[in-house]
Amino acid sequence: MKSGEINSLFKNLSKSIKNPKTDLTYKNKFTLLVSVVLSAQCTDVNVNNVTRNIYPKYNKPEHFVRLGRKRIEVLIKKINFFRNKAKSVYLLSKQLIEQHNNKVPKNFEKLISLPGVGTKTASVVLNQGFGLPTIAVDTHVFRVGNRTGLATGKNPDEVQKKLYKLVPKKYLKNAGHTLLLHGRYTCKARTPSCKTCVIIKYCKYKNKEFK
Repeated sequence: MKSGEINSLFKNLSKSIKNPKTDLTYKNKFTLLVSVVLSAQCTDVNVNNVTRNIYPKYNKPEHFVRLGRKRIEVLIKKINFFRNKAKSVYLLSKQLIEQHNNKVPKNFEKLISLPGVGTKTASVVLNQGFGLPTIAVDTHVFRVGNRTGLATGKNPDEVQKKLYKLVPKKYLKNAGHTLLLHGRYTCKARTPSCKTCVIIKYCKYKNKEFK
């Protein structure tokens, strides 16, 4: 895809999806981090349904350390892989207290050193929590990147590297979440809404749907 097309693609997306933000609900940077960890292989809706009863009372690292793994498991048992995630939330809370003065670090390397936090989670937290121009490649961004031909790759890391190189600077801060929302609500996995797609003329996808 040529640079002019890429610029027009993001221009159209930014007009269609204004002020993109995560669908996850949270109270502070710490609860954002917890919610993103919980959202792995789980819908944002499901995470929100569970955390809305948790965050009013438990919203700091020390709260989750006091709870302990078993009680965290009980609180999040409706979420996929709740045992592993409870362990991660407990351990990352403990590490934030011991190494980061109770605060979520504004640093990629420090974030991915936390239990249960990978590249995608760190990128989301830095972008949504700190307003940094990071791009998190989830299944939606990966699909849009490959379908459109904007940024193709065999894995999320390849797509992410290409996006960082080609996204115009003025769109970089919102690019990742704009692509995510476009993939979630328009360029859907099984039934893409090509008829209403604002970037259809730049898309290289062969199996377009116009029903």
